[in-house]
Amino acid sequence: MAGADDSPFPPLLNELARVRRSNLTAAIGDVDNIIELLTSAREQVAAGNAPPKEPSIPSLPSLTTGPYLADADAHRIGMAMTTLQNPVKAQLEAITTDLKEVTKAQKAFGKALDKALPQRDLPMETDAMADQPALINRAIAMHLLREGQFSVASTFVREEQRQREQNETTAMAHATTPRRQDEDGDDDMDKGDDEDEEGDAEMRSLHSEDLQDKFSEMYGILAELKQRNLGPAIEWARLNNSRLEAKGSNLEFELCKLQYIWLFKGHAANGLPNDERNGQMGALAYAQKHFAPFQRRHLKEIQQLVCAMLFASNLEESPYRNIFEIDSAFEDVSTSFTREFCSLLGLSAESPLYMAVTAGSIALPRLIKYTTYMKEKKTEWTTENELAFETPLPESMIYHPIFVCPVSKEQTTEQNPPMLLPCGHVICRDSLHKISKGSRYKCPYCPMEGHLRDAVKITL
Repeated sequence: MAGADDSPFPPLLNELARVRRSNLTAAIGDVDNIIELLTSAREQVAAGNAPPKEPSIPSLPSLTTGPYLADADAHRIGMAMTTLQNPVKAQLEAITTDLKEVTKAQKAFGKALDKALPQRDLPMETDAMADQPALINRAIAMHLLREGQFSVASTFVREEQRQREQNETTAMAHATTPRRQDEDGDDDMDKGDDEDEEGDAEMRSLHSEDLQDKFSEMYGILAELKQRNLGPAIEWARLNNSRLEAKGSNLEFELCKLQYIWLFKGHAANGLPNDERNGQMGALAYAQKHFAPFQRRHLKEIQQLVCAMLFASNLEESPYRNIFEIDSAFEDVSTSFTREFCSLLGLSAESPLYMAVTAGSIALPRLIKYTTYMKEKKTEWTTENELAFETPLPESMIYHPIFVCPVSKEQTTEQNPPMLLPCGHVICRDSLHKISKGSRYKCPYCPMEGHLRDAVKITL
């Protein structure tokens, strides 16, 4: 078993620290010194004064061209150039030394990077994605849209469609069999064509201005949230109130609650105009105007927000102190807004491409290790579409559709979430505790036994 000392990353981190230390700050400082020397010498020559023994910096060509050459004494200019020679030469040598250190550190880091992360062949002999170019291209285009790279996404979609048309033309030109073929070039008159048409339709939908406008709107609102402006987000939540309510979302109330707290903190904290619409009175007026629709579901929270007025002079010592600590509140509400916005578009909060690449990166080291071991033992894993080992993923990457517990016949909730057993079966937490004896349990669907601590919560 390899120990921690065998890890290739500590040397890489050391070289990375060296690269960060070996920056261009010193070289830029030396360049500034040369400019200062030349500028000082030019000014003194123009003024008719002899330059000091240790001058400071200007533009070298300006000493030998322009109006200064015609008006200044040639001897004085020669003396200035002679006086500048040694200090400028010393500074140029210092720049060369600084750049050598930076280059040396970069080369050392490159070697350490190649050693720590050598290029290896993929552990799978077959390319699992080779047969799904349309899905991959769609994922890339959607990722670009979600990142706000609208022009790049449009270019990508156009080039993908152009490449697909060229491939179809080439395939038709190289068709040598006289047999009647279908549109996608195979002998099956049904298979493939519908999939191609569906892929074309999906790519065209990504190229549509409507979808780009939606994401453009989302990024515009997120930009306002970064500037601590909640207005556009609240307006969007009100326009989509019915759809958010149907999902059980609290986004609109969370936005209004944060707006109340932001106003409550006053001009010194929020930088808004110091008038009757800001401060405690502004917050109270805002609550009276906007909190009424939320009383049925959030009455207790509204009461706490309003009662905090009584402790305004000593809020830090009040029972409501935690409510008004909003260091990360704007980041949290931005995340919630993004999740709800994408949900109404029928999309996940995170980019599928990002999640797939991240999960694959986590799984790849184990897969490489396993494949290497199997090759050494000259054995094979014969089960298709299934790995011989489990890949541990962070909780945020464990997904599952809406789940009804097969034991209790009840739909799982946040308080009673589905639990993944090591054997692969899933039951709700309450059922798991009911079938357990102490800290152990036996799966109701297979002979596998295990510990409660081995069950993993699934994020719906």
